[in-house]
Amino acid sequence: MKVNMPVNDTEYILRETDNVISKTDLKGCIAYVNDDFVRISGFTREELIGASHNIVRHPDMPPEAFADLWQQLKTQKPWSGYVKNRCKDGSYYWVDANTSPLFEDGKVVGYTSVRTRPERAAIEQAGRAYRLFLE
Repeated sequence: MKVNMPVNDTEYILRETDNVISKTDLKGCIAYVNDDFVRISGFTREELIGASHNIVRHPDMPPEAFADLWQQLKTQKPWSGYVKNRCKDGSYYWVDANTSPLFEDGKVVGYTSVRTRPERAAIEQAGRAYRLFLE
């Protein structure tokens, strides 16, 4: 699994009004990002479009979380979970992620993800669980 660096202990907390949205192809390469995604991640739109979505993967995220995501998506079902993402400068942000298959003419052609600000208690619980997976 790719390990993105640098990382640091600076947290960016999403605003209540932030909606971090992206669309990917079937392999997870980014085809679209909204302005909130660009602003929060610190990457330019040009750096994001065409890149693997794991460009924002934080090394604190266990591989099992993404295995679960892909298992759900491959059965054409949506996935929800809490994700810790890495910004370009190494800081991080937590999201309440909702990812769904994108259909055209009855076939899955990609995935769309909408992420919002999670509650602090959910972040703390997810962080504890993810540390156990990594240990």
